[in-house]
Amino acid sequence: MLELVRSRASVFSLPATAAEQGELIVGLAQSSEEIEAIQRLRYSVFLAEYGANFANDGVEIDRDVFDPWCEHLMVQDLGTREVVGTYRVLTPQQAHRAGGYYSESEFDISQLDPMKHTLVEFGRACIDPAYRNGSALMMLWSGLAEIVKQGGYQHVFGCASVSLRDDGVTAAEVWRSARDSIGADGGPIVTPLHRYPVDQLDSDLPAQIPALLKGYLRLGAVICGEPAWDPDFNTADFPMLLSIDKMGTRYRRHFGFE
Repeated sequence: MLELVRSRASVFSLPATAAEQGELIVGLAQSSEEIEAIQRLRYSVFLAEYGANFANDGVEIDRDVFDPWCEHLMVQDLGTREVVGTYRVLTPQQAHRAGGYYSESEFDISQLDPMKHTLVEFGRACIDPAYRNGSALMMLWSGLAEIVKQGGYQHVFGCASVSLRDDGVTAAEVWRSARDSIGADGGPIVTPLHRYPVDQLDSDLPAQIPALLKGYLRLGAVICGEPAWDPDFNTADFPMLLSIDKMGTRYRRHFGFE
């Protein structure tokens, strides 16, 4: 692994759990063995949380045609040597070589064309359930920030997946909280190719916005369109756009953007 950030604690972290006593490190996967460990973590988490349908011939890994073109961020517990968190990152240069961004399989992102030369795509966010006290996520964000800074990129785009195992109740809550602000500041709007009909759900049922999506919003990201339906992962995918110049001041300082 190519190390990017190492930390025993974060000012944003909650108290460590018993499972998280070791030092965490985040970096870029450098070997096929590291990438396979990442893909096995993704498989385990996505199967348990979404009931995902993997087209992988029964092998317990999550992989697709974009994996070879992406950088793979990995958080490792140095005490156990286990991979406990990951993002995959597609830079504009690699997206060009890959024939486009993964998000273009779900959305029309043509309104993002003016920013594509500085647009990084993130995806396949995944953290081991035993490491969800905040530290692993902040390490992943720190690693992503290093990639953005080193590449001189200005925008980060991806999807926040909301499970549909509750018949769309949570997706409806997310939509209700976001719909009036989409495009309100003149920002770009992306359009799902296969729209999930959140407007037809019973949006009066109580639900909590998922913690990861809340985290993106606290960073300064915005939901920039209606959700797409991903039948393989059984999720409503909300498009998220973060422009570095609109990131909250607290986070800009923490991640070294000012």
